[in-house]
Amino acid sequence: MESLDPLSWSWRSIFVGIVGSSVVLWGVYKATRSRRRLKLQLSDKVVCVTGATGGLGLALSRTLAAQGARLVLTGRNMDALRRLSFDLSEIYPQIHAPVLVELDLADLAVLESKAKEILNAFGHVDVIIHNAGVSSRGSVMDNSFSVDFEVMKINYLAPVALTKEILPAMIKQGGGTIAVVSSVQGRIAIPERSSYAASKHAIQAYFDALRAEVHEQNISVLVVSPGYIRTNLSLNALTGQGKIYGKMDETTARGMDPMEVADRIIRAVETREEELLICDIKTQFAIYLRTLRPSFYFKLMSKRAAKNKTDKR
Repeated sequence: MESLDPLSWSWRSIFVGIVGSSVVLWGVYKATRSRRRLKLQLSDKVVCVTGATGGLGLALSRTLAAQGARLVLTGRNMDALRRLSFDLSEIYPQIHAPVLVELDLADLAVLESKAKEILNAFGHVDVIIHNAGVSSRGSVMDNSFSVDFEVMKINYLAPVALTKEILPAMIKQGGGTIAVVSSVQGRIAIPERSSYAASKHAIQAYFDALRAEVHEQNISVLVVSPGYIRTNLSLNALTGQGKIYGKMDETTARGMDPMEVADRIIRAVETREEELLICDIKTQFAIYLRTLRPSFYFKLMSKRAAKNKTDKR
């Protein structure tokens, strides 16, 4: 999130006080609750990571390999998957050889067969981490519907389709964990990210509903909402006409270290958390503002949209 300068200092003081108190209380609650839970040991567990070859997916793969998990790694580029497998085996020679599945999430027609390939790799799946995704750059007017649909396919429909195929096996085996990497933009929406934010809002809602439905089947569902991470997400984002954006946004360049984010995600998986918000206090403040004073938040976003238009002239 960019600066929230339009806030007056008086309102800032009030809301920062509310947010600060809430964050502290929530942190104490989560810490206490986590200690009560039986920690999931990931050593020798079968863990599938989508989008495993770059950015956060690469960091997750390395973190899981260090813990001795049996890995099923997916990605669009088989050569990149092979290089990753070789590197992991060199660094962690004690691990099982990762099973590699070439998978393009935009191709919805193959997901049923690819899910079977994932399940057959070790005979079952204990944890699946839906990490792969794509971002977008462009206003609602500039974005073609094909871009809206492409982003929704990759970020929302594909994880849903894979989950539907893998979930029955998890229920049959008596439990499992489904983790999905959403975004803070699944909690708030900002100008020129309509397609991306919509897909992440959909992820948040779908897996919140799923969590309630499978609770009695010993299935844990974790939704991760990170802020900016130092990856190639903006470089690979789609423009309004479906071309590659090809630029590193300043916010992304200053983002969090992927290894630090991966470590927090794995800890949340181990302690069976329901959701994980990883972002700075300013972004947390924006999320609270959207909830507590939505009209004020909308005004701020309108100012931001107007500034974006001016900057482009």
